[in-house]
Amino acid sequence: MCIIETSPVIETRRLILRAPGAQDVTRIADMANDHDIARMTCRMPHPFGTGDAEEFVIAVAGQDPRRASTFVIEHEDMGPVGVIGLFEGDEADMKHGAPETGYWIGRDFWGRGFATEALEGALVWASKRWKRRALVAGHFVDNPASGRVLEKAGFLYTGETRRKFSIARSGEIDTRMMIWLA
Repeated sequence: MCIIETSPVIETRRLILRAPGAQDVTRIADMANDHDIARMTCRMPHPFGTGDAEEFVIAVAGQDPRRASTFVIEHEDMGPVGVIGLFEGDEADMKHGAPETGYWIGRDFWGRGFATEALEGALVWASKRWKRRALVAGHFVDNPASGRVLEKAGFLYTGETRRKFSIARSGEIDTRMMIWLA
């Protein structure tokens, strides 16, 4: 029997991945209101204000833990530095039974390995606690840094490029697809 954690906490060497709460709204809004971050995501609008952060926290609290888990990435000394989520993705992903993962890191925290560390921790949790054997992810073709993060965490390119809609860009962007197998 699989026990479903409604509010899991994942600990890595430097990070804690936990459910976002009301105390995180201002920090999330401040970090996410950066066009260079929003434009590299599918779901994040720009501008991104406090109201958007409040809606995000409420939406995460209402997630079905069997279908999705979203975490604030918190550094032990610096506080929240980003967000990572694992969720049942679009129909094309789910026909193969593979949920999707996505993440973003606040600009002030780029280049420190936080995305890779958080992703590696989330993958261990996904395989052991969430009982997932595969995850898919994609990165926009103009964001090779995200591809490097995914590669470091063990994702492999599938050879497929999909058009995915970006809210911040108001359009579809070529997205290089990758897969991780436990």
